Amino acid sequence: MEPIYRVDGATADTSAFAGGPWDPKLQHGAAPSSLICWAVERLPAPAPMRVARLTVDLMRPVPVAPLTIETELLREGRKIQLVSVKLLANGTEVVRATVLRVRRLEQVLPVEAPWPPIDIKSPEDSHDPTESGLSHTPFLSGLEMRVAKGSFRTPGPAAVWYRATRPIVDGAPLSPLMRAAIAADFCNGTSAVLDFTKWTFINGDLTLSLAREPVGEWVLLDAETWAGPDSIGIAAARLADRDGYFGRAVQSVLFEKR
Repeated sequence: MEPIYRVDGATADTSAFAGGPWDPKLQHGAAPSSLICWAVERLPAPAPMRVARLTVDLMRPVPVAPLTIETELLREGRKIQLVSVKLLANGTEVVRATVLRVRRLEQVLPVEAPWPPIDIKSPEDSHDPTESGLSHTPFLSGLEMRVAKGSFRTPGPAAVWYRATRPIVDGAPLSPLMRAAIAADFCNGTSAVLDFTKWTFINGDLTLSLAREPVGEWVLLDAETWAGPDSIGIAAARLADRDGYFGRAVQSVLFEKR
C-alpha cells in the first residue's frame, strides 16, 4: 500500500491518503499525530525511554501538502525527557506537540497493581461498521474497524477496534505508539453525540497518556463525548488491546452546525 508520508531529511511529502472527513484536501488528525510519534521515537535519549504522554495541538488545518518537521529538546534528565515537535506547511506552523518520555525500568510490581482486564468483545466478535457512511474518507482506506459496542450512526458512547494497515512513513513499521495515536484521534467520531450530516465536531487537540505500550495490531477505543452548553465539549476514551486497558485519550471538541 502507498504510505501516507515519504520523508527526506526534515521534509515529509504527503499522499492523498492523508485526507480527512471534513475536506479531502485537509489531513485527518491521525496522520500528523502518528508522524509526530515517528519523529519522536527516532530521537536519541540518555537512557531507555518510552512516551508516557503526548499532547498534540492542531494550530491550523493541516493541508495535504509537504510538511517540514522541526524537533527541539526542552528538558533532558536521567528519568525524563521533554520534546517539542512542530509541523510546518509552506513555512507556517500547523501542528505543535509536546511529548514526555520517561525512563524504562523493568521491575516486578505487586499483584495488586495490574492493568485493568478488557471487558469488551474482541475484534473477531465485533461487526464491520458498513453503515458508518465514512468510507469515502481517504485516510480510512488504510484502516480496519470493528464495532464492539454502540454505533457510528447512533449518538452516544461506543467502543470500536482500530487496526492501521497503511504505512505511515515509507520504509518504517508502525510502532505501538503510532497505532495508539491513530486510534486515539477517533475519539470524537467514535462517540459522536450529534448527527454527522447536520453538525461538525472538530477536535482542536489530542492528549494521549499511556501506562504501557499496546501489544498487537488492534487498538480498542472505548469512548464517550460530553457536550457543553457553549459549543465546546470533550471526547475521551479508554484504550485497550487484547491484554487489557493501557491508556487514555482526551480531545477538546468544537461543535458547529453545517
